[in-house]
Amino acid sequence: MDMTTEKMMTMMPMEMSMDMKLMQQCIEACAAAEQAATMCADAAMGEGMAKMMSMCANTADMTHTMMRMMMRPTGYDMASMMGMLEATMMMCRACATECMMHADMSDHCAMCAEVCTNAVTAMEELKASMPVAG
Repeated sequence: MDMTTEKMMTMMPMEMSMDMKLMQQCIEACAAAEQAATMCADAAMGEGMAKMMSMCANTADMTHTMMRMMMRPTGYDMASMMGMLEATMMMCRACATECMMHADMSDHCAMCAEVCTNAVTAMEELKASMPVAG
């Protein structure tokens, strides 16, 4: 993460306790997944790739939105944050599974699957550190 973003995040007023290091890792993982999924969808050509391309595009959109939500801590609603984390993790898992089915034919798919799996791990760690929604 850019040092400016990291510094700005620590200066934001926080109404709830969040592990900023885990949040930073999650933002970085979501940004990487967004980029990998976008490039994987763009690189996919050929018969039978429509589902994978669509899943990659959806994953890119969801990880982008998740990242943007995390960058606005003053607007956190814990229930919606947890819901978005869950939905984004499910989309990243589905994308990773689909891309793994094409990984032997495409380095883009192999990379996307790995990056999406890493994003799920980062989101799981962040979610585990968050207070339970009330």
